[in-house]
Amino acid sequence: MTDQIDSKISNSEYEDLISKSFKNSNIKEKSIVSGKIVSIENDIVTIDVGLKSEGRIPINEFSRPGQNIEINIGDETEVYIENVDNADGETSLSREKAVKQKAWHELQDNFANNKVVTGVPFNRVKGGMSVDLNGVTAFLPGSQIDTRQIIKDTKELLNKPLDLLILKMDKYRGNIVVSRKAITENELKEQRKELLDSIKEGSIIEGKVKNITDYGAFIDLGGMDGLVHVTDISWTKINNPSEILELNQKIKVKVLKFDEELSRLSLGIKQLSEDPWNSVNDNLKADDIINAKISNVSDNQVNVIINEKFDGVISINELTWLKKPPHPSKIVNLNDTIEIKVLDIDDERKKINCSLKQMRENPWVKLEENYNINDSFETEIVNIVDFGIFVKVQDEIDGMVHVSDLSWDEQECNSMLKNFKKNDKVKVKILDINIEKERISLGIKHLNDDPLQEFLNKNPINSKITGKIIEVDEKNLKVELDSTKNIFGFIKKVNLSRDKNEQKTERYAVGENVDSIIVSVDNKTRSLNLSIKKLEIQDEKDALTKYGSSASGASLGDILGSVLKK
Repeated sequence: MTDQIDSKISNSEYEDLISKSFKNSNIKEKSIVSGKIVSIENDIVTIDVGLKSEGRIPINEFSRPGQNIEINIGDETEVYIENVDNADGETSLSREKAVKQKAWHELQDNFANNKVVTGVPFNRVKGGMSVDLNGVTAFLPGSQIDTRQIIKDTKELLNKPLDLLILKMDKYRGNIVVSRKAITENELKEQRKELLDSIKEGSIIEGKVKNITDYGAFIDLGGMDGLVHVTDISWTKINNPSEILELNQKIKVKVLKFDEELSRLSLGIKQLSEDPWNSVNDNLKADDIINAKISNVSDNQVNVIINEKFDGVISINELTWLKKPPHPSKIVNLNDTIEIKVLDIDDERKKINCSLKQMRENPWVKLEENYNINDSFETEIVNIVDFGIFVKVQDEIDGMVHVSDLSWDEQECNSMLKNFKKNDKVKVKILDINIEKERISLGIKHLNDDPLQEFLNKNPINSKITGKIIEVDEKNLKVELDSTKNIFGFIKKVNLSRDKNEQKTERYAVGENVDSIIVSVDNKTRSLNLSIKKLEIQDEKDALTKYGSSASGASLGDILGSVLKK
């Protein structure tokens, strides 16, 4: 039935009916018109555009990235007319299409004339950011965000207006590509030109810390970067520029050198103030007691800052009175403030030599007051080395017991050394104290009498001794003299007999007892030199003395024969 009615209405009649439904005959479909907000209910905005019926638009079409929705009843707004009297008998409107259509026309004009547009990044996407251009979404590539490098964290740019240039527009596909970099590049070119025209060696410029490295800091001067080397940051020694500077910190610098050809700038910070070393002798002198802050701890020395403007050095030998000091980090800590003594001021090297140990009494002087040679005391082992042990004597003084001074038995020395452990308690005896050389010699074996000396006290040089042969070789006989105390001696081949024909070691065997005379002591091997030959000569002299002489007419053979008969 409806089809039949519709078929009877001509096109002209239909247009008349439509036109009669308009209060304003100038309004057409697919156009942008101005309307008035008449109500805002349940996130729906009702708008009167002068038609028979009002239109309704979701409130979210009035939202903009980074902005709050600010609309009120009575406000005028532009909308796009989709159609009049739709299937529901309502006017279909769109705020979004009105905004986009109008924005596209403006953006095309800006693109054609290379004009700057304002956009608000509202979302991070792969490869860049989505940007709102007054209702139209554009793409800002990551490579076009900043002039010199891709910003790793773009979060800080979200919902903030940015000046942009349109690089590409495709209305058919709805694609727009924009650039922030293009604007900043132009700005930097102008800034760079102005900067280059004004730069002179010695001039002072304000900049911002752009990057910090181990060797220095790069300063952004607005169109150009310059380097402040780590040695030009402070008059005092620093290990890293980050100790003084921070990223994005605004700072004044002095132009030290400008290479126009390479466009390279060398900058300085410390040069903004006078070198404090010029007045060092007015502030410090040798033997002064001062407070200083530890700025660096290395293997061989400790660096300090004095009065916040002078560099001082404490050598490892001036840290402690110990002859073999530990690593400096075991004595002091970085950034600690300590009291030290000025030793001397090196004007040539701009260095102040200081001492920590001299803030305390020389323990070697105290040692001489408290100890004497041959004193013995109990202490603990602080270190063990291949050649002996180190023991604690008193604060900052260690003494050494050489491996050879552990036992009178040479063979026992090495085994004792292996059995010792750090912190073991031991008793030692002072053998020698040398204050000038800061050295103290200690012994353990000396706590007991020397068994060799005890043996010699009973059996002095030139006395007759009986021993047992324990070794025989081509050159010597080794003779055991006291098995309990490991006393032994050697009889060289030449001392076996007065008769050269009898000077043969093979005439003797291990286990035999042999008589000899003690000739001398070998302190190196702690052994005795013995002689059968000297015993024979001694026996001959004794026989001659007791039984007569050759002058009496009796021969030596007769005398010895008489002695043997006895």
